Amino acid sequence: MKSQNLSTVTEFQLLGFQNLLKWQTLLFIIFLFIYFLTVTGNIVIIVVVSQDQWLHSPMYTFLKHLSFLEIWYTSTIVPLLLATLVSQGHAISFHACIAQLYFFVFFGATECFLLAVMAYDRYLAICSPLHYSFLMSPEICTKLVAISWLTGVGTGFLPSLMISRLDFCGPNQINHFFCDLPPLMQLSCSSVYVTEMVIFILSIAVLCICFILTLVSYVFIVSSILRIPSASGRMKTFSTCGSHLAVVTIYYGTMISMYVRPSAHLSPDINKIVSVFYTVITPLLNPVIYSLRNKDFKDALRKVMRRTCGIYGVRMKENLFIR
Repeated sequence: MKSQNLSTVTEFQLLGFQNLLKWQTLLFIIFLFIYFLTVTGNIVIIVVVSQDQWLHSPMYTFLKHLSFLEIWYTSTIVPLLLATLVSQGHAISFHACIAQLYFFVFFGATECFLLAVMAYDRYLAICSPLHYSFLMSPEICTKLVAISWLTGVGTGFLPSLMISRLDFCGPNQINHFFCDLPPLMQLSCSSVYVTEMVIFILSIAVLCICFILTLVSYVFIVSSILRIPSASGRMKTFSTCGSHLAVVTIYYGTMISMYVRPSAHLSPDINKIVSVFYTVITPLLNPVIYSLRNKDFKDALRKVMRRTCGIYGVRMKENLFIR
């Protein structure tokens, strides 16, 4: 039976980076700038891919969904992070905390599935170009995107439900900048063994399997690149795949180090630093790596900008003529 003299926690206090009080203003400016670039860059990708008919291919369809996902993923974390920096700590209700946790797991898991699908798409395009249009038809592309989103929805449900059913009797201070799984379990006054094991197994199922599938795809891609006779062609393809793999490794590596472990061994400060990589840094790197280094995308961006500037110029002339 539960003890009757224990009070139930109705809100949490996010401590954020209170150990870096002298750097609060600088950190706020840096994270705000990164957030602005992330949202702007991903919006540009969505607009360009939607408006340019030459980019209506499976690769850019996946990229558009990844950009849409990154906007919401980073918006789930960064605004609250900025609030903790402004107020040197921020109060969040229990239900809002669980909601943030759900969307964080939902978007994070969906990104894992999308990254694995994008790696598989590149594998088919490079290793089986003659069968690519059949194996990655618009119907299959749509199904893969839908499966990624739906699987992410289901993945976020179980951890959030199990955390919400734990007892929180106090203290209510979360030594983190968002409602993450490890610090919440540390605050619980009930047994978290089952919850910890379920989250550990789920993390292995999602993170490790998606990471292995992505790595296997890139292994086949690299082996195919090595057979390219042109040295310049090999270097160009290696450069693109290498940057893709670097971002994927940073994302999966930091996520696995946080969640694929039976218990939290790292200090809260290290946990926060590691969390910054997969919540703030990789959403910024994805639009840079997957689009701005791509010649076709840059050409499409120039066309969209010229078209937009042309329309704006015509409207300005019409307004001057009317006056």
